[in-house]
Amino acid sequence: MPYRSGLLVIAAAILAPSALAEMPQRLDPVEVYGDRPQEAPGSRAILDAQLIADTAADRPAEILNQAPAVNIQMNSGQEHLIAIRSPVLSGGAGQGSFLILENGVPIRSPAFGNVNSLIEPHHEVADAIEIVRGPASAKYGSNAVHGLLNFILPDAASPQSLRLSYSTLERLRADASVNLGASTRLNLSLMDDAGWRDDTESQQQKLSLITQADLAGWDSAFWLAASSLNQETASFIQGPRAYEDDALRETNPNPEAYRDAWSARLGGRLSREVGPGTLTLLPNLHTQAMIFSQHFLPYGGVEKNGHTGGGVLARYEFTPTGPVQWRLGADTDFATGYLREIQPEPNPSPNFPQGIHYDYTVDTQLFALWAEADWQLTEGLRLLAGLRGETHSYDYTTDAPTGINGRFNVPENRTDDFTFLTPKLGLVWDQPWGALYANYARGARAPQVSDLYRLQSLQLPGEIDTETLDSLEIGVRGQGLYGHLDFDVAAWWMDKENFFFRDSDGLNVPDGSTRHFGIDAQATWAFTDNLSATGNVAWSEQTYTFDRPVVAAQERIVDGNLIDTAPEWLADARLDWQATDALRLSLTGEHVGEYFMDPANTVTYPGHTVFGARAGYTFAGGMEAYILIRNLTDEKYADRADVGFGNERYFPGEPVNAVFGLTKTF
Repeated sequence: MPYRSGLLVIAAAILAPSALAEMPQRLDPVEVYGDRPQEAPGSRAILDAQLIADTAADRPAEILNQAPAVNIQMNSGQEHLIAIRSPVLSGGAGQGSFLILENGVPIRSPAFGNVNSLIEPHHEVADAIEIVRGPASAKYGSNAVHGLLNFILPDAASPQSLRLSYSTLERLRADASVNLGASTRLNLSLMDDAGWRDDTESQQQKLSLITQADLAGWDSAFWLAASSLNQETASFIQGPRAYEDDALRETNPNPEAYRDAWSARLGGRLSREVGPGTLTLLPNLHTQAMIFSQHFLPYGGVEKNGHTGGGVLARYEFTPTGPVQWRLGADTDFATGYLREIQPEPNPSPNFPQGIHYDYTVDTQLFALWAEADWQLTEGLRLLAGLRGETHSYDYTTDAPTGINGRFNVPENRTDDFTFLTPKLGLVWDQPWGALYANYARGARAPQVSDLYRLQSLQLPGEIDTETLDSLEIGVRGQGLYGHLDFDVAAWWMDKENFFFRDSDGLNVPDGSTRHFGIDAQATWAFTDNLSATGNVAWSEQTYTFDRPVVAAQERIVDGNLIDTAPEWLADARLDWQATDALRLSLTGEHVGEYFMDPANTVTYPGHTVFGARAGYTFAGGMEAYILIRNLTDEKYADRADVGFGNERYFPGEPVNAVFGLTKTF
């Protein structure tokens, strides 16, 4: 298999490491690169470096689903769909509803999202992953509708490590995070996966480099990150509860399916004192391209897309006089992108003609201004108010013939503009044991390029509007039981308008509306210095608030129907025991509750609970040998369950498997 030579080099480094630089003291990475301070109103979770290392996630869901109200559904290989206080969203809704950051900088331009965008950040070696639940558009703008994920790269002050692991599913992986001098860190991850389903092998490589310096009085950090994925893809298995059928689980109905993708990003953070405050500039560039077969569609198209963009995020934070701290910001982004879709083979249906469906380029511009005021009203009461205004411009050009061609509608060349405001208002009442908080925020997203120009025969150009979501939450967080218990509990309500989504018949819905409310809680209980439990639970009810009495019976939406792929219950728990100075044991459990698979609420997935275990033994010199067992009880479950084109479809979850690994920490 390819890339094995690179893995063997890292294996040798683990067994014979060279001396590396000492770690200097530093601030918590979340304080430097995070979205908001821990004391701000609203809900936030941090997955720290120890948890990331212990989880050794081969796919993003394995680490991210340990955070409250997060439900990442894994498809085939590295493919996935995201939910944060939301249904699992696909298509344009999945691309544009969650903001993905790296060191506080978006990894993509706002109009060029990707439902599989979590394949790009270097989560395998991250120093921390910050997850904000609920809208963050007042500061970060378009796409931070249901929440954001911020992946923070390790720098030269982080502990260094080398890791090699092998799975009984024939998955070989190596990770390195080492210093190249006193201020530069190189991070590298390689994975060669044979695939446990038929014809699903894949190779993935990620690299990140971060360096710090003082440039003419600017406290500076610069980073380069890149990823590459070459994947043979398995499609859905179909039929009632097909995921329980041993004869079907490992099969691949579309062995010709594939996904090849690469990305690269260059970012910087420059800060210095200017006048009464601190000025921070974050210049950034990013580029990506992907080609894949649309195995999930009946006509089996092939899509190639990509974009290149960048800009500058500017922040100025100061406290002029009195009890108010101000934060001001200005953001720009300029991008150009393309999409080409072709159907190589004929289809019996006239809705799916052979040949080119779409072939276009789009240039985009973003300009935004925002401000936040953090006001200490009384000794224990603080108010945080913010407002952002932003404008998006699109310039679209098609090289495909315009007009309707079967189901597909190619618009003529056009320009589009969107402008909106996103406010937020929060209160925090500090107490000796913690705080009570309340928070209102509006999330918004300008349409994705694919929303606007990848039209269908029932759509008209220009009918898509800005999607908005209004959110209200109240919560309590703090410590109890003499410092043994940390907790954060929040109740929330959200109302979404102009919801754009693609139904499971492949038809676009440009004007939906939905309502969401729920409660999520997280807690850590330290029983003793050596034994602790961490867990979270989320309950929600998420409903459609419009009628759509059209097409197939399973696609009929009635006001009050529960949204499909929106489990009522989500939960995750972890028990950690430092049995001896050298031996550390963990037991984990993840629960996904029952949910409807179709908008008409006629087909149900019953949910599942999956357990895991880890044992690690640390030898003298910082070498740890560990074993991870995933799906401990060999549960037969579905990572994803839905109805597509009238058929029940499933991506089956992995069977029981073990991962054997070595980690050297410096």
